[in-house]
Amino acid sequence: MAELIVDQKLVLDSSTTDGLPPSSLKNGDEQSVPQNTQTDLSVKIICLGDSAVGKSKLVERFLLDDYIPQQSSTYAVNLFKYSTKVRGKRVAVDIWDTGGQERFNTMHPSYYHGSHACILVFDIERKITYKNLGNWYREMRHFRPEIPCLVVANKIDIDMKVTQKAFNFAAKHQLPMYFVSASSGVNVVKVFRDSIKLAVAYKENSTDFMDEIMKELELMGNIDIETANDTQPCDIK
Repeated sequence: MAELIVDQKLVLDSSTTDGLPPSSLKNGDEQSVPQNTQTDLSVKIICLGDSAVGKSKLVERFLLDDYIPQQSSTYAVNLFKYSTKVRGKRVAVDIWDTGGQERFNTMHPSYYHGSHACILVFDIERKITYKNLGNWYREMRHFRPEIPCLVVANKIDIDMKVTQKAFNFAAKHQLPMYFVSASSGVNVVKVFRDSIKLAVAYKENSTDFMDEIMKELELMGNIDIETANDTQPCDIK
């Protein structure tokens, strides 16, 4: 199993209003808060999907309201930090981006550990990225059977007609689906707002037995995350 590398150099401090998309500050029940403010809870959101579907670009658009068309793929897990308020609670959000590991068609178990929501992305121009959603979804559910998941169709600016098409994957798994564009910014803020709210709701009301097991293992201090994940049943509900 390859080592999970988190690229600390790519951590973004998006805790203040400077540089944030203005639309992300208009919602009364969600607003940015200073990073040094004590938080009420923290959540982890993971991004999944094939290489080059635009996962990093979506995060950049949300946090920086920016889009850089040409940029090389990353090879370490990127951790983006964001602070906000949800229903009056101060929330620290960690957004994890695969950073190139998806090239191997699998992710390190530690990537899934402790996650509270998943954003599953495909590229409307590449049918194979839609076909591969099933593989990513199955792997994610192996480690996180209960967390909320959102399906995102990216790059709709290339062909807006795609928004009129039916995509059976989301309906089959009863998942919310969003048509977005990292390039133009369409619906990007909504995707992350909704994922944050779902992550908070999940953490506050979780009945996921896996969470309790992992907490106990971490307290024991003698079993690492990878070993613990590999020994758990694949589907506990």
